[in-house]
Amino acid sequence: MLYSKYLADRLEINVKNNVELYSEAIKSINYSNNPQDDTQFELLFMENLNNAPVILEDEDGILTGFNYEEDITSDQEFLVERREAFIESGKEPIVGTGYASKVYYENPRLYTLIEYFPMVQVLLLGAFVGLGYFFFSTSRKAEQNRVWAGMAKETAHQLGTPISAIIAWIDHLKEMNLGNTDQLEIINELSSDVDRLGLIADRFSKIGSKPKLEPIDIYDELESCRAYMQRRASKKVEFEFPSPSNKELNVNMNKHLFDWVVENLIRNSLDAMGAVGKITASVYEEGQMVAIDLSDTGKGIAQGKFKTIFQPGFTTKTRGWGLGLSLAKRIIEDYHQGKIFVKNSKLNEGTTFTIKLPKA
Repeated sequence: MLYSKYLADRLEINVKNNVELYSEAIKSINYSNNPQDDTQFELLFMENLNNAPVILEDEDGILTGFNYEEDITSDQEFLVERREAFIESGKEPIVGTGYASKVYYENPRLYTLIEYFPMVQVLLLGAFVGLGYFFFSTSRKAEQNRVWAGMAKETAHQLGTPISAIIAWIDHLKEMNLGNTDQLEIINELSSDVDRLGLIADRFSKIGSKPKLEPIDIYDELESCRAYMQRRASKKVEFEFPSPSNKELNVNMNKHLFDWVVENLIRNSLDAMGAVGKITASVYEEGQMVAIDLSDTGKGIAQGKFKTIFQPGFTTKTRGWGLGLSLAKRIIEDYHQGKIFVKNSKLNEGTTFTIKLPKA
């Protein structure tokens, strides 16, 4: 950049010296003797100015331009404007004689190109670095996605064997306790939990592969999630969800994966509130999207962490892998073409998450 500035400054000095030389030449030549020589001299001189625009002002104030476009070399309004710009820049015109009593000059186009060349270099370098960073981050993100998907599938695979064994043992226990009502009630609850474990394994197996989407009523699905989570929450936690209405509002979703996202958000809300608080859900339409707001009265999230909480490994809990919200974001945005984000949050007041999904 410094070298380019040095070249530009040398070019500017060179142009000024040539103009001064031209002005001195005019003073020492008698133009009235041979006008043809005058014209040849002007042409020869102008060729050595590196196309620098020059304005000559005669003793009557008439301006003549050189190295401008042909149709404006005698345009007095344009030349006056350029002369005023020259004066405002702080430069002094070169004093001559005759029809060049004052000579004004501008830097040639080459000067401008040299002056801005470093900026162009910086922009190109910045674009190159930006593209490099973009491709690097994209590659890194793709690698992370492959790791999470592989880990999820392997988890599902590893869970499959013990789940199958537990199901077999439960069937055996049922046969052994056919007449024992109390024992059968416990065994049935155990069977429900094993079914739930099988559902979790199924969810993990769907990570990394494109799930099947189907139109499902959002009100019914939210009610199903509420009923399941409220049975497992403290009695002091209040749930306020919209009740299923006569009017259906269908959304393209994979039921198991969507339930996972909602349950994960509700579970985080329960952790943030402790044993007391309120969880609220609301549904509304935005054009071709359906928005679901899930709010709690928990500890809240600092504004600077609204995006960070969706990164793999981020967690504020003493126990946890920090994968819940990362997987939720993947499920909603990659598999359902929707959006999930923190709508608002205030410390010690609560948080609202928003999920947006396309209508069926």
